[in-house]
Amino acid sequence: MTLDATPAEALPAAARFSDPTREQSGPRGRRPPRLTVGRVGLYAFLVVAAAFFLLPAVIMILTSLKTMDEIRQGSIFALPHGFDLSAWIKAWSGACTGLNCRGISVGFWNSVAITLPSTVLSIGAGAILGYALSFWRVRGADLLFAILLLGAFLPYQIFIYPMVRAFSTLGIYNTLGCIVSVHVIFGLPIMTLIFRNFYAGLPLELFNAARVDGGGFWRIFWSVMLPMSTPILIVAAILQITNIWNDFILGLVFAGRENLPMTVQLNNVVNSTTGVRAYNLNMAATMLTAAVPLAVYFVSGRWFVRGIAAGAVKG
Repeated sequence: MTLDATPAEALPAAARFSDPTREQSGPRGRRPPRLTVGRVGLYAFLVVAAAFFLLPAVIMILTSLKTMDEIRQGSIFALPHGFDLSAWIKAWSGACTGLNCRGISVGFWNSVAITLPSTVLSIGAGAILGYALSFWRVRGADLLFAILLLGAFLPYQIFIYPMVRAFSTLGIYNTLGCIVSVHVIFGLPIMTLIFRNFYAGLPLELFNAARVDGGGFWRIFWSVMLPMSTPILIVAAILQITNIWNDFILGLVFAGRENLPMTVQLNNVVNSTTGVRAYNLNMAATMLTAAVPLAVYFVSGRWFVRGIAAGAVKG
């Protein structure tokens, strides 16, 4: 007596899916070969692109660690003979900007005093406006949003003279409050845009449920929306810190002599040298100026990518 082959439909589910070839291939099919022409080309492109962007920074770091004799005698790609940090120390605390020889540390603390309140205020105002424009259909919301977008895409140079006249009339021109207000004003359009797009991607049912539970404008914002906004807050913080810290023209025009940011101090260090130009000191001062935005990005870079994927560019 012979037994007929059991149909596949009659087998238990575990037996049907226990084929070793299925487990090896996985749900996505067979793995591609480890080395293909396309993969080699991709890696080659990434290496060339990384070298293109990293080469200036590498040259600057190598130059800052050399003495002036090494710089004059060797190639810009040559490694320094020793690990000399004297140019970095002098750039931080002894470089001259005109008659002032206290280094760019003065500009560093000025930039901190400008960046922190400007970032917090612009992000806070942008988050509130984005939340209001997404969930609270106030009268004229579309017109307000269009005006904000117009301000985001117009070059800010055309606003400099009217703002100088306005702040002079108010009596706060060339003060710390003046430059902070300028950065908040210019940061508000883009902050409102990214927060509005982020909140527009959240389920409307969350807002409706909070309204049913008796939540008002501020209660819903603080208790529901803001705790969900961590990724986009990181994105906004990186954008604002980078833009405000790297700003030159606004700090030069609106900060005043006592509040000049680090970028203006760097320009003064590089352009106020007399006699032999100290290239190692200039490169060290440049790297110190760029250190804060680089540190912020490296610390929170994964959050930046996560925030972009969470809705920072959704419309």
